[in-house]
Order: sequence, then C-alpha cells, then structure tokens
Amino acid sequence: MKWKELEDEPCSMARTIGVIGDRWTLLILRECFLRTRRFEGFQSALGITRALLAERLKKLVRQGILRRIPYQDSPKRHEYILTQKGLDLYPIMMAIVHWGDVHMVDERGRPLLHQHRKCGKDFDPVMVCSECGEPLSAKEVHTHPGPGARGAPSETEISKMPEARKTPAARKTKARTRAA
Repeated sequence: MKWKELEDEPCSMARTIGVIGDRWTLLILRECFLRTRRFEGFQSALGITRALLAERLKKLVRQGILRRIPYQDSPKRHEYILTQKGLDLYPIMMAIVHWGDVHMVDERGRPLLHQHRKCGKDFDPVMVCSECGEPLSAKEVHTHPGPGARGAPSETEISKMPEARKTPAARKTKARTRAA
C-alpha cells in the first residue's frame, strides 16, 4: 500500500488516513475546532512553514473538509471554515484528545477541559453503539465484510443469494433497495 494511494483503498480507515493522516493536518484540524480561521492564525499557533500550511489547507479544501471564504479584498485574504464533512471529524478529534488526556498528560493534568454547553459540565467523550446506546470497547466489537469490501458481492448478487448466506449488512442493503 502506497501513501499516495490510500484514498483509493477499499478500507474506510485507509481512505480517512489518506486525507487527514499526517500530523500537520491533524493539528490544523485541531485549530479549526478551536475556532482558528485565518492563515496567519494557523501559522502563529502551529509554527508551520507558509508553504506547508498552504499545501495542507488546499488539500482540506479540495477534499471538502474546509471551505475557503474571502474576508478582505485588498489584499485578498481568506478564512477557512469547517464544512459539515469537516465537522463530522469531531468525534475522531475528541477520541485522540481523550487518549492523550488519559495516557499523555503530565503532573499538571489536562491542558484543555471540554464543557458541554447544554448541561454546563466538563466531560470525557465516550463512544456508544448507534443502535442500543451502550458504551463500546474493542473487545465488544466484531467486524465482517461490508458491501464495499474488496470482492464483496454486488446488490444484484446479494438479491439472488439464499437468505442464510446474507450478512446482516447485506440484508439491510437489500431492504433499503426494496424500500427505495
């Protein structure tokens, strides 16, 4: 697997890493979630070279994670705003922060606390099952090939299979197809 070809792999993690998997991109995203919007703000916060920052911002815009919006005409300057696709990275960013808060803090404690605006309490992010709401751990999760896996059957092939051979994901795909 080559670094530049990760975005084409039939693996959601590889595709995601192909877009956000380098340290500068993750730190730029951190700054976006901390509400940094301008090139100079990113450069000041990160100490990154202008060329590298420009390259990473262009990639995030090209991938639809950031939107580039002009805020000044003379000279022309832009802000970088998270799109919905970018905002959907929040759980990933919070999972990384939480791991760091648990395993990488020093004696001073956490560098940032996160407060839920609705209840006013500081919180730790947790991952829960979208179906039952129970907390998830790696030991409680089983994986199986989905419809996008390499060599996975097409929807037409799935529809011709006996019910016993269909995976739960394949049955859901067929049910969605019938409902449409």
